Amino acid sequence: MTPLAGHRVATLGGMADRPLARFLASLGAELGGGVESASFVIDDLGLESLKDVAIPETAVHVSVTTFGSGGPRSGWKGGEFVASAMGGALRVTGEPDLPPVKEAGDACTFHADMVAASGAMAAHYARGTHGKGQHVDISIQQVAFSRNFNGILCWQFDRRKLKRVGGALAYGKATVRAIWRLADGWCFHSLMTGRLGAPANQALSDWMDAVGAPNPLHGTDWLSYNRSTLPADTRAVWEAAIDAFFRSRTKAEIATEGLRRGINACVANEPADVLADRHLAARGFFDTPSGLPERFAAIRAGSAVAAPAIHTGDRPGPLAGVRVLDFAWALVGSITTKTLGDLGAEIVKIESRTRPDLARLDVQVSASQPGNWDDKPWFAHLNSSKRSLSLNMKKPEARELIDPLIDWVDVVVENFSPGTMKKLGLDYDALCQRDPGIVMVSGSVFGQTGPLAQEWGVDGTGGALSGRTFLTGYPTRDPVIPGAVPYGDVIVPFVMAGAVAAALQHRRETGRGAHIDASMYEICVQQMRDSLSAARRGERPQRSGNADPGVFFQDVFPARGEDRWVAISLFDEADRVRLHAMTGPDVAAWTAQREDHAIASTLQAAGIACGVVQDCEDMIDLDPQLAGRGALVTLDHPILGPFGHIATPISLSRDRFAPFRAPGMGEHAHAIARTLCGLDDARIAELEAAGVFQ
Repeated sequence: MTPLAGHRVATLGGMADRPLARFLASLGAELGGGVESASFVIDDLGLESLKDVAIPETAVHVSVTTFGSGGPRSGWKGGEFVASAMGGALRVTGEPDLPPVKEAGDACTFHADMVAASGAMAAHYARGTHGKGQHVDISIQQVAFSRNFNGILCWQFDRRKLKRVGGALAYGKATVRAIWRLADGWCFHSLMTGRLGAPANQALSDWMDAVGAPNPLHGTDWLSYNRSTLPADTRAVWEAAIDAFFRSRTKAEIATEGLRRGINACVANEPADVLADRHLAARGFFDTPSGLPERFAAIRAGSAVAAPAIHTGDRPGPLAGVRVLDFAWALVGSITTKTLGDLGAEIVKIESRTRPDLARLDVQVSASQPGNWDDKPWFAHLNSSKRSLSLNMKKPEARELIDPLIDWVDVVVENFSPGTMKKLGLDYDALCQRDPGIVMVSGSVFGQTGPLAQEWGVDGTGGALSGRTFLTGYPTRDPVIPGAVPYGDVIVPFVMAGAVAAALQHRRETGRGAHIDASMYEICVQQMRDSLSAARRGERPQRSGNADPGVFFQDVFPARGEDRWVAISLFDEADRVRLHAMTGPDVAAWTAQREDHAIASTLQAAGIACGVVQDCEDMIDLDPQLAGRGALVTLDHPILGPFGHIATPISLSRDRFAPFRAPGMGEHAHAIARTLCGLDDARIAELEAAGVFQ
């Protein structure tokens, strides 16, 4: 299915080879030509640089720049490295005893292009409503900032800052190791909280027992285990034993016996490993003329039916009137529906107290307590603009609410393991029997088909398997977690949201619904496309610290104060001459004597790309560009009070949007049952007594 067939994209600046262009082409759009009569115009120059270019009024015009169009720093020079520094990703990546190190590839730029794709498709849908185009403005810095969920809430609520932790994950109160040396390489593995992680945690313990390894994990009640509250001394003992165990295993054992046992560990692949992956081969991911990935999501068209009615909505935003049923329970689904909801869609989130959203469980800040579903700022950040219907799906009576909601919605979003929705009688084929025009989007680690489809994983799974992890770090050290903040979990939702908006507009035109299959693994591999291309040429890419083969020179340099740094990119010899004219040949000696923000301002004034390696205090309290773009929007939470929520990082010139706060567990259950499902108060009371609203 190619929902953008017949549309043309004009590319300005360096956008022709960017992921955004590839995304639009993957949906059937033609790339190239002038801006006249173009459906889409995409640029990396910014609105100020294009004031003399006549963009058609009906075109969706998308700008993706380091700092965004407008604001006090829109004219600063940048690029991937500076955006990563100013957006907070660089700050938390790397070992604590070494300077910060960039993620593999152009990670922040790729993420920004996927955000731009969702903004472009939302504007495309809005154009189908009112016939007008608009400007979609994306700041790579703001997009990078939006990934910092944990760091933002730790600063907001506890005035704590996350530090670089190398091959570990920082979950607010806890630091959990995730990169382990094998006998012949590395793997990713982390112990997960509660019901989600219990089987995999037990499988690791059983394997350690089976080979006679020392096992302090033996006998743990994994259903009650919580990674955020485990005592640090206990974690240290556990991790020492896990380390010894993994050092005795090989990559092949992790990929075979580990997979068979379900231990939730995966090899940190090299690019050549990715090209040879049997799962990607089974899904035809590299079946392209170049042998490199083109698909961002697999889209299966539904049967042609009469074009459905177009709903109108009272909320502002390009997706006003779109109705969405949200079965999400983790980051991928939650951010997808947050994005759709923030952009104006009406979201009904189906939740269960028997299996709550993961973000309702983790106690990461002092304002939250175990067992309280509604006091988690992490959940609040991820679930704005939704209403909550708590529902025990195991109760047959739940269909009295689900079936009317299926009749009501345009879109169903889910991120369960493949096959789960079929067990509930809610898979795409079943939904089509009731509503042939429905659009369904499924997000998972491996996709809905292929030999690994039934396996589950987490954000780090996509990073490890795609080569991102192997290629992040310094060449003399082990790999580190790329970004130390979510990545696959935050880029997949924008692919999903963009594909949904494109499918909805296509449905308007053709009457066809669709099923969208988004795989975190595949999307992370898309981000590593340049490294895969090198591997196809016979090269063997390795970790290279802060160097980038496409940049003349870049690195971080110390500033005055503890763990303060600036990131500098030089794009040609002229840049180096200007820099050395100011600093002398020993740049580090010059920067070490000066305050970081002053260094950045001085070098930027001289036309040199430089940015502070910012922490959350810098970004939240001191950054005028982020403040001017509304990177945090203040919403009043009934338990936590008013605080800044992460804004969906899209700026629209015409269809501006306004998010509202996240719901309490089941906060709107009775109202939804009454107004959308047509149940009277007597029946609602009966269902309540029967435990349906759990």
